[in-house]
Amino acid sequence: MTTRLNRIAEEILVPHRLAMIAVALAIAVWAALSMRWHWIPRYGELALLGLWRTFWLLGLSCAIGFVMAIGLGLAQASGPRVLAVPARAFCTTIRGTPLLLQLWLIYFGLGSLFPQFPWIRESELWPYLREAWPYALLSLSLSFAGYEGEVMRGAFRSVPAGQLEAARSMGMGRFAILRRIWLPQALQRALPTLGGETVLQLKATPLVATITVIDIYAVASRVRQDLFIIYEPLLLLAVIYMVIAGVIALVFRLLERRYSRGVVV
Repeated sequence: MTTRLNRIAEEILVPHRLAMIAVALAIAVWAALSMRWHWIPRYGELALLGLWRTFWLLGLSCAIGFVMAIGLGLAQASGPRVLAVPARAFCTTIRGTPLLLQLWLIYFGLGSLFPQFPWIRESELWPYLREAWPYALLSLSLSFAGYEGEVMRGAFRSVPAGQLEAARSMGMGRFAILRRIWLPQALQRALPTLGGETVLQLKATPLVATITVIDIYAVASRVRQDLFIIYEPLLLLAVIYMVIAGVIALVFRLLERRYSRGVVV
């Protein structure tokens, strides 16, 4: 434990990082003393709600999208053509079109189609389908799946085929090979890219404000519209996103270290 703490301290106490911390603290002190922050108590509760919505949209969309990405990657890496072609077409479509376009197509297209069916309006799902957040979650999940599907395809193909053949020769079934050999090594190879894609997913969440979902970005926009205060909410918003992105990067760095010790490359 002491060794780990010393290692973390050594990574932090690097001259250029200390200089960056000092500059950040100086900017924070200047901003706190010279800018207008009187609006924070008024919008504090709404900001917490928007922050929570940003968190769960990010977490759920990454979780759902990654589960889908494993299937897409497997279909492209080793699946039959009847599965590989649709998986490749899906990833190509998602990666080739803007997320904002996908979001609007799902919300204004699929969302406007459901009210035309009485059996949907009378179902128990209608209270949710009339809201905007399910379409935001679906769009973000599909987008994450499309990008990570390509990542997992490359990760699955990078696992040495000899290891899979050796496992088959020992009598292991397909699911056992996937669970104990193929998937763990593919995850170890995909983790650096997965961390970067998660940060990009965080930066994509403000787009949900365009379909009336109140996330943390939408709260900053409301402050700007109500009080005509421009820089302060945007500056605070930038700090919030930087902190969340830093936490995500730290978590994935710790995961990479753990997997690098437990998986033989």
